[in-house]
Amino acid sequence: MKRRVLFLCTGNSARSVLAEATLRAWAGHRFEVFSAGSQPTGAVNPWALAQLAAEGIATAGLRSKSWDEFTTSDAPPIDLVVTVCDSAAAETCPIVFGDFLRTHWGLPDPAAVEGDDEDRREAFRQAHRIVKARLQALLSLRAEVWDDRAALKAALDRIGFVEPDDEAVVHG
Repeated sequence: MKRRVLFLCTGNSARSVLAEATLRAWAGHRFEVFSAGSQPTGAVNPWALAQLAAEGIATAGLRSKSWDEFTTSDAPPIDLVVTVCDSAAAETCPIVFGDFLRTHWGLPDPAAVEGDDEDRREAFRQAHRIVKARLQALLSLRAEVWDDRAALKAALDRIGFVEPDDEAVVHG
């Protein structure tokens, strides 16, 4: 059974798209993966697309879209919603309701970085490193954790603090 994961952010142009494309590339056989935004920009950030391409991750079909697409009667039921906005920067994070697990994996918005091309490229590289570390932790969860909603919620919440250089892996 594929679990459906929705990565949410405000603009759905960078962080949520990095997470969507990466999880789909790494474990599309295990997960059906989506991303959306509460106030979508309407276009995927070109630096996000460049970062994914640099990692060999497919970008075809990626688009910035509203979470409204997931609230219709014909929308696929979602099992897990992961918000990736940066509450530490006082960024408004989407509030969602439904019968799914919710967790928050906040990370700084690379699209907000100002500077030259190398500064921007590095911001997206770093954001993607964090996303990848957290997705690796997600994929390392023991099978039995997925059957225990409380244990899964606790493990998912811990993953939100995983950083690329962390030695510890969150097994659940």
